[in-house]
Amino acid sequence: MLEWRSQTAIDAAGRIARPVGRALWLGFRCRCPRCGGSGLFRAYLKPVANCRHCDEDLSHQRTDDAPPYFTMVIVGHIIVPIMLAVTMRTELSNLAHLAIWLPLAFAMTLALLQPVKGATIGLQWALYMHGFDGSADPDAAPEYFLPNERL
Repeated sequence: MLEWRSQTAIDAAGRIARPVGRALWLGFRCRCPRCGGSGLFRAYLKPVANCRHCDEDLSHQRTDDAPPYFTMVIVGHIIVPIMLAVTMRTELSNLAHLAIWLPLAFAMTLALLQPVKGATIGLQWALYMHGFDGSADPDAAPEYFLPNERL
C-alpha cells in the first residue's frame, strides 16, 4: 500500500526547515524572507517590525556588526584585485589612485550595506535565530542544545 508523505522537510529540532538560500536571496533583494512580498526596510538601514504582506514579525533581528564586516570583505575582494591590475598596467600617481579607489570603495560600500543587512536578516530568519523560532526569550538556547542532565 502506498503511503502519502509530506514534502515538507523537518529540521533536527522538529521544526519546518526554512530554505536558507531563498531567504538569503530575498533578504539581499531587501524583501521579506518569508514571503518576498514587501520591503524589508522602512529607511536605509532600519528594518520594518512586521512584513506588510504576510505579517511575519521581523523585530527579532539582531544584525548588529555583521553586515558592515561582510560588506568590507566583499568590497575588499572586489576592489583590491582591480586596484592591483590597474597599478601593474598604468603609472598613476598616488593622488590619482586615491581619487579613483576611495570614492569607488565608498560607493560600493553604501550600495551593498543594505542588501547585505537584508541577507543577514534572511539568514537569521531561516535558521530560527534570535527569536525567529517563536520562543519567549530570543536569547535562550534552543531546547535541543540543552544537556539532559545537570552536573
